[in-house]
Amino acid sequence: MPSEPLGLLLLSGSHDRVHYAFVLASGAAALGRSVVLFASNRGCLGLAREWSGLADAARDARVQAAGVAGLDELREATIELGVRLIACEAGLRAEGIDPALLLPNVEIAGVATFLSAVGGGQIISL
Repeated sequence: MPSEPLGLLLLSGSHDRVHYAFVLASGAAALGRSVVLFASNRGCLGLAREWSGLADAARDARVQAAGVAGLDELREATIELGVRLIACEAGLRAEGIDPALLLPNVEIAGVATFLSAVGGGQIISL
């Protein structure tokens, strides 16, 4: 298993991409890998306490009906597994998202913080 951190760059505000970012984050963290999820632009909606502003947010009910973990469950798992969640300060401003709307454990920082945290690790963009 790779010892380098996994960086997830979440740019999309669509439910399917946000959902899968949290699938990857929780899966990698469950395997003992260090994970940093960095959200920018519309992806920051995935780190908001209320994520109903995601494109196709109703998809979550269909996902759960199919027996797949929903977004709330996955986000809770990533927090419990110690995934570092970072919202891009510039992305929040660009989208007009109030940082007070984010989950309480979300850091607000820039891309340099994300890149420094991932170091030589793998980065996946969603």
